[in-house]
Amino acid sequence: MPLLKLRTNVAIANEKIPQLMSECSKLLASETGKPERYVMVDIEGGRNMLFGGSSEPLAYVECKSIGLSSAQASSLSQSISQLLNNSIDVSADRVYIEFSNCPAEFWGWNGSTFG
Repeated sequence: MPLLKLRTNVAIANEKIPQLMSECSKLLASETGKPERYVMVDIEGGRNMLFGGSSEPLAYVECKSIGLSSAQASSLSQSISQLLNNSIDVSADRVYIEFSNCPAEFWGWNGSTFG
């Protein structure tokens, strides 16, 4: 049920995408305490994006999960920003992250919901 969607203007080499996806998946599972088998990651690189009037490397991340706490969001903000800096060279001050705590009854999977 945790979902991480990354959009960035950084062109990510095709051979690096699987590793970045795996790192994001493991990080999200670890930080939320959810089994990785439920984690979904979506990465789009090389998009036309502007932040603060500049097209320098940037990223927009959506991070959603059932039961996401404010403490987890704070920790994830730091961890995700560090991962993006290390993996695709996006500075933490060029990253926006939108966190959402979705009620279990509004998250569908396998023909039903988690609620």
